[in-house]
Amino acid sequence: MIRKLLFIPPILIGAAVLYFMASERDAPERKPAKERARVVRVISVQPVQLVPRVTGFGSVYPGTVWSAIAQVQGEVIYVHPALKKGAILPGGTEIVRISPADYDLAVSQAEANIRSAEAKLAELQVTETNTADLLKIERHGLNLREAELKRKRELFEGGTVAQSALQLEQRETVAQRKKVQDLENALRLLPTQRAVQREQIAVNKSQLESAKLDLARTRIKLPFDARIAEVNVEADQYAQTGSTLVTADSLDVAEVEAQIPISQFRAMVHASIPGGLTGGFTVESLTKILDTIGFAATVRLRAGNDIVEWPARFARASDTIDPKTRTIGAIVAVDGAYAKAVPGQRPPLTKGMFVEIELRTRAKKERIVVPRSAVHEGRLYVVSNDNRLDVRPVALGLAQGDLVVIKEGLNPGERVVVSDLIPAVAGMLLRPQPDEDVLVGLKFEASGETAN
Repeated sequence: MIRKLLFIPPILIGAAVLYFMASERDAPERKPAKERARVVRVISVQPVQLVPRVTGFGSVYPGTVWSAIAQVQGEVIYVHPALKKGAILPGGTEIVRISPADYDLAVSQAEANIRSAEAKLAELQVTETNTADLLKIERHGLNLREAELKRKRELFEGGTVAQSALQLEQRETVAQRKKVQDLENALRLLPTQRAVQREQIAVNKSQLESAKLDLARTRIKLPFDARIAEVNVEADQYAQTGSTLVTADSLDVAEVEAQIPISQFRAMVHASIPGGLTGGFTVESLTKILDTIGFAATVRLRAGNDIVEWPARFARASDTIDPKTRTIGAIVAVDGAYAKAVPGQRPPLTKGMFVEIELRTRAKKERIVVPRSAVHEGRLYVVSNDNRLDVRPVALGLAQGDLVVIKEGLNPGERVVVSDLIPAVAGMLLRPQPDEDVLVGLKFEASGETAN
């Protein structure tokens, strides 16, 4: 038992030594906590030249679609050998011919009717001359009859001529008067008959022109350089009046209708006309608005890594708004859709091609823009002069692409954080690092270009 208790004194002695050493040692020196700065990328904002623009997508369709509709009926006796879907033919090419036999006969008949009517008119002229000559003779005969009647009446009164002889002379005189009257009536009718005949000649000439027009319609030609879209006719078929034989698309102008959100389109227009749109729309006011805005457009085809562009012009806005997507159709036109094609470099704008449309207005100066990613629920992270974080609410303007216009709340020269900052605590210490690449890209995009 005594041997088990012998280890206690050494333990007590060791504890006493440790306590003594700890009480004699100085306490460790405490240093105050130091604030740690967060590294952030910033840009120093400056007013830049801004080109308001919006983009949309749509399919290409020809500016003019022409349908060859049969205006006359008959057997198709000729079809151009190259008249196939997709073929390109020059304007003036005869593509279909309908048998002209019936219409040649109609022309001949109309010409014969005209000659007959003209002959009848000439006959009336001769009849008038003959009737006038005969009238002179009959009037002379009437004068002789009346003189003879007067003489016999005097003899009858003298008792030398019987009453029957006087009555016979009276009947002969009346008959002669009737002849004169008939001839005079015939002469009065001749001008009307000539007028009727002239009108008949006019009708016959109209029939001749109609027959010639139908004859010309048997030959169907392309009105312009075109690409054949549809063929519904073959040789030896019978073409009915009103049937569509061929459909062709023009090559000179291509149009694209791009669907653009109404809010973006309105923001672009509002940015181009700071005072906004006032008053109603008239042809004059709408023309003035379009001139003020100065619309320009570019059609862009993305094929893999290649981008092909065509300069375009703003043609018009669609007449309706899509009720489902709330978008408005902006229609742009590209002149020389085929003429500007370069084999191997620039394809022609063909129907159905899906392209991107960029619609822009005249450049506006003195606009402060920031990257869209730098905006956090209507606020910007601004670096103060003492490198502290200022979470600042701002008024936003036009938003396009990757940038946003700041209308109010930000001054030129201030530094805006463009990198992710989580968490973002107002007043926290920052270590700003200028990001020139973002600034250069922002300027390029604001000007409507793309930074390389």
